[in-house]
Amino acid sequence: MDIALPELALLTSVAFIAGVVDAIAGGGGLLTLPALLAVGLPPHLALGTNKGQSVFGSGAALAGYARARMIDGRLARIGFPLGLVGSLAGAALVMLLDPSLLRPVVLVLLVAVALFLAFKPAVASGIAPSPKKAAWLTAALALGLGAYDGFFGPGVGTFLIVGFVWLLGMPVARASANAKVVNFASNLAALLLFAQRGAVLPAVAAPMAAAQLAGGFLGARLAARGGDVLVRRAVLMVVTALVIKLGFDLLH
Repeated sequence: MDIALPELALLTSVAFIAGVVDAIAGGGGLLTLPALLAVGLPPHLALGTNKGQSVFGSGAALAGYARARMIDGRLARIGFPLGLVGSLAGAALVMLLDPSLLRPVVLVLLVAVALFLAFKPAVASGIAPSPKKAAWLTAALALGLGAYDGFFGPGVGTFLIVGFVWLLGMPVARASANAKVVNFASNLAALLLFAQRGAVLPAVAAPMAAAQLAGGFLGARLAARGGDVLVRRAVLMVVTALVIKLGFDLLH
């Protein structure tokens, strides 16, 4: 499937912004997946190509957080493999669905994630659980949200941050850092499965990946400076416009 140069340039720009957004507060897929669908990619190709580029953004953000010593190594050893397993299960499920049924599912999930981001209460860290309980909670988050990421993906970074803050009592910055461990694992696993089944467009994924890489590094640097509220508002504005367009396309 061919994508015109202006559309490819637009997708690359969206990927850079998504890389910054995802590194700071999660939700970068709320920009890239609707954009891929909006330029006419079928849902399976959009989902696969989205993983082909987003793995670079999450990898860059993870590297930045690791250099800042914000990753909990003990929890990472649990979250990474279970994120892989969960994502493989979710990606395998989505490949079994009829493509004609997937677009309305994607639309409904986009609306649900956007509403969550719009109306979730302010996140504040709580009391940290015991090491044993923290391990079990990390395992549940990694497996469950890894499966969601493999099946769909947008918003998973935000869900992971909220989970680490509410359930494990982490400060928001550390939660964002540790969320990237699971996010990178789930992106990597889903990408491998989608690529094996020919659901990734390299000509589209490659330039978007380069932009995601740059955006991920920049976002990790900006994360400590705050700005989550501004980023969330920007994501909501874009996803609202794209949901309206997708809904119009679906009805017509």
